[in-house]
Amino acid sequence: LMGIPYPPVVKNAIDVLQSKVGRQEEDVKNLIDEKEDASNVKVAKMFDDMKQSVDVRNKEEVRHYLYKLVNRDAFDKSGLIYGMGHAVYSKSDPRADILKMCAKELSIEKGLEEEFELYEYVSNEASQIIAEKRRIYKGVSPNVDFYSGMIYNMLNIPYEMFTPIFAVARIAGWSAHRIEEIQNAGKIIRPAYISVKEEQPYISMELRK
Repeated sequence: LMGIPYPPVVKNAIDVLQSKVGRQEEDVKNLIDEKEDASNVKVAKMFDDMKQSVDVRNKEEVRHYLYKLVNRDAFDKSGLIYGMGHAVYSKSDPRADILKMCAKELSIEKGLEEEFELYEYVSNEASQIIAEKRRIYKGVSPNVDFYSGMIYNMLNIPYEMFTPIFAVARIAGWSAHRIEEIQNAGKIIRPAYISVKEEQPYISMELRK
């Protein structure tokens, strides 16, 4: 794929692998620049700031902090509550719903139930506050970044590894997407594939043939 112009969906990931080409130095810089954190890193750092700013056991203080976020008076003063909202999903993000279940199970295993309860409370309150302050009435729900940062934190994964993990998990899909785009004369492909294979039990690597 060397020398081929990349669409946004694969650009950053492939640029990291091909940074020697020199065509996308700024994108590579942004991907590793602390000022250009990935969304799940923003979520994690937002919660870090919340814990330093208020007593997170006090729901009223947490709610007041969320209002300050929206009013550009807290954290990075962007006016955003990170991890909330999606361009397509409004009622709920099915990926976030699955991650929420995983986060709950992991929090119990790690003895961090209070941490999960905080995230759950913030997601519920943030949805109402954003709707109120931004007049968004179609619904605002947590996106996939909201709980992924929490899960990475519980697994003691450092912030600088959040984006590489995100990219590694998507290399096969990005590559397939790019190949399909090339084969279809540069048209943007929005695949919605549904597997028709029968479900199979997971087999650990050492037992696979």
